[in-house]
Amino acid sequence: MPRLLPALALVLTALGLSGCGATKDLFGSEEDNSATPNPLTEIAIEQKVEQLWSSSVGDGPEGLFLQLTTAVANGYVFAVDRKGRISAYEVESGKRVWETNLKRAIGGGPGVGSGVVVVGTREARVIALSPATGELLWKTRVSSEVLSPPQAAEGVVVVRTVDGKLIGLDAVDGSRLWIYDRGVPALTLRGTSTPVIADGVAVSGFDGGRLVAVALDSGQPLWETRIALPSGRSELERMVDIDGNILISDRTVYVVSFQGRTAAVDLDTGTILWRRDMSSHAGLGLDNAAVYVTDELSHVWALNRDSSASIWKQANLESRQLTAPVRVGDHVIVGDFEGYVHWLRVEDGALVARARVGNDGIISAPTVWQDIAFVYERGGKLAALRLAAFGE
Repeated sequence: MPRLLPALALVLTALGLSGCGATKDLFGSEEDNSATPNPLTEIAIEQKVEQLWSSSVGDGPEGLFLQLTTAVANGYVFAVDRKGRISAYEVESGKRVWETNLKRAIGGGPGVGSGVVVVGTREARVIALSPATGELLWKTRVSSEVLSPPQAAEGVVVVRTVDGKLIGLDAVDGSRLWIYDRGVPALTLRGTSTPVIADGVAVSGFDGGRLVAVALDSGQPLWETRIALPSGRSELERMVDIDGNILISDRTVYVVSFQGRTAAVDLDTGTILWRRDMSSHAGLGLDNAAVYVTDELSHVWALNRDSSASIWKQANLESRQLTAPVRVGDHVIVGDFEGYVHWLRVEDGALVARARVGNDGIISAPTVWQDIAFVYERGGKLAALRLAAFGE
């Protein structure tokens, strides 16, 4: 049986069970059998990290596995708390431009694009606001709760729901344009893949290790590719869900699955260009040369984009429940369960800096604007960090 991930809950969708109770009933015990996190070690030549500003967004995800991320557009960074308070801040000063309280339990968001800021609720609603003012534009009921940020582009809002559906909504009024239904296995990780949109195509991962592309305007399926095949005797061993982020660059889709593989897929045809055994629930980062992966042991890898060959591996942060890696400047950054952000040198993965945002831990990958990283920790604190140059 694989080591359980303390940051994730299991959900038995076929039986309608979820959360810690389902986990206890399934295994007959509440014992935490996760590995002991590596202690932090001294960095030989450590660079200084500047905190440009910080703000309390509200009630963060805390112990819940919610994809409450940040989104950056038009000089603003947007953040939402789990009870429905959405705020917009100026990226450089941290000045709060507006705040709207929806008073609804948020499960995923925000996403921004096509003139809207969108969030999904745990009560099966998608809500759109004006990015400039926070004014409510529309709200729409969908088939089930939304646990990943909706995405908007080319006039369409794409939403992934926990019951295995991908839904396209009109960005102007929220009316439903199309629905793609994939269904869910009996046992899944509590979480869903965040859809990604590129060149008139919406791509999403599904439970069971499947990656699907549909036409953005109609929802017509274009291709379906299995990234990983379930194996093992138990339902738990056979979980190969795609819950991490998906990235698209140069008409190639990069994806990773839990207990499965990391892969590169052709956007036009769904053909697998390469795949490599490497499990992750956290997700990926990307630049022009490499794919960065946080695996299930919290080892951070840099893989060649064209061949998947290893460039480097950083294992000193093992079992620290790292976020997906993000490229910022000449470094890759990850957050951990104790609220630290770590800077890794892009050429060799060496640790060069760290900073602590708070004591509550970081679930979502940082968001980057130019050389600034926006980090949102579980307690609801949002911080803007920048790595100082040597000598500053």
